[in-house]
Amino acid sequence: MLYLGLLFGVLAGNVAARMGGIDPLRTYFATLILMIPALAGSRLLYVALNWKVYRNIPNRIWNRGEGGLVMYGGLPLMLLCSVPLLHALQLDFGKFWDVSSFTICVGMIFARAGCLLNGCCGGCPSSWCLSAYLPNSRGVWERRIPTQVLEAMSAAVLLISAVIVWHQAPFPGALFLFVTLGYSSARFVMEFARDREPESGVFRIGQVVSAFAFATSFVTLTLCWPR
Repeated sequence: MLYLGLLFGVLAGNVAARMGGIDPLRTYFATLILMIPALAGSRLLYVALNWKVYRNIPNRIWNRGEGGLVMYGGLPLMLLCSVPLLHALQLDFGKFWDVSSFTICVGMIFARAGCLLNGCCGGCPSSWCLSAYLPNSRGVWERRIPTQVLEAMSAAVLLISAVIVWHQAPFPGALFLFVTLGYSSARFVMEFARDREPESGVFRIGQVVSAFAFATSFVTLTLCWPR
């Protein structure tokens, strides 16, 4: 499912690049290159958050046969690496990340389907009318809130919204900031419904990072908004 997400995400980005008036071939190459830090950063943050599991079995860190990615680990690394890369490819930074919004949203839909199949990012036990009999990452089956489905639906809503508002965005890069605002808001709320460790505090790392992403995007959007 991750492979399908990357494949269809790149295709969506290619279509968006053509519609957005930036070179689709150079956008394609930039996207492929940036997938490396995206996947590496996502995996490393997951490993860091689950270090108790990996510290004694380091060969599992890069095991592709098991799940474990945190998108928030890949995005900052992608943004940093994109600065010199986009300059070298003569691609506009803001326009590229607007196009990448479509790649990311499409990728998230497939990735959450993979989470559903794998049991990771599962919801907490619930008798809610829309709950489903699902496993968590430890293989425990219960009626749970289908957080993976809800997150895939939120990505689909963001994708549709991005298509609608793209050409009304006030400046290049604004669409990416809008999508980040939407995703971080949804993720903050969704974290309350995810399965939690007994020793977890009130807020989880995903919520802390979501709050930071929301604040950073909001401030950047406010400062760059044309007056």
